[in-house]
Order: sequence, then C-alpha cells, then structure tokens
Amino acid sequence: MTSRINEALKRHHSGYNCCQAVACTYCDILGVPEDEMFRLSEGFGAGMGSMDATCGAVSGAVLLAGMKSSGGMQQHVSKKDTYQLSAQLLQQFREKNGTFVCKELKGMGTGKPVRSCDGCIEDACLLAERLLFSGNPDSK
Repeated sequence: MTSRINEALKRHHSGYNCCQAVACTYCDILGVPEDEMFRLSEGFGAGMGSMDATCGAVSGAVLLAGMKSSGGMQQHVSKKDTYQLSAQLLQQFREKNGTFVCKELKGMGTGKPVRSCDGCIEDACLLAERLLFSGNPDSK
C-alpha cells in the first residue's frame, strides 16, 4: 500500500478536522461513503470538540479500527479484537509523542507544543497503515 499521508494532509489543509482527515482518507478501503465518514467523524476533532480529550487524528485511526470490525450487532465477538487494536494505536501514538491528549500535544497551559496537527495526522496515518491495513507505507 502506498502511504496516504499526503492525501490526509490535503484534506486537513482544505478544512477537514484532524479526525476527518484521517478517517476519510481510508473510507474507500472500508466501503464507507466519504460524506458519511465526514459526518461520523466530525465531533472527534479538536480533542473531541474541546481540546481536553484524545487527539482527533488518533481518534480517526481508532474509528477506522472499529470500521474494520468483523462483528455484527447480534454477535459481539469482534469487540475484543477492536479494543486490542485501539489500545495498540493509542499506546504507539503515546510512545511517539508522550501523550495522546490534544491540549497537551498543542502545549495548552505550557506554551510548549509537543506535535503539530499535521504531525499528529502523519503519525495516525502511519499507525493505521501499519496496524489496520497491513501496508508498508514506505513502499511505492
């Protein structure tokens, strides 16, 4: 798989929030119309709308993990796998950046940003590609 980081960044620069930029970039792989994914992911941007919570970019990757689920409403067998993938995404994002909380990443209160939104989007895309789509983002 060729990395889609640049596509995600283009979406972000055109007005998508961080979650939308990540989630919408891969929605075609999952068979979800982009306008639907755009709406589903809207409230997860800016640290779930207030910068106090989980970074929107990594939230987008977690949303994609749920969309990859093989389970249905009647059988909840996939929940464990989705939780495990989500935990891996969050853990690896935190290992790289020291946190996955939006206001901490942006340096709110400290004045020292840890990672830009573009950087968070890059990290979330790399993790999604590696953990969810089994692609090598470095291959062309």
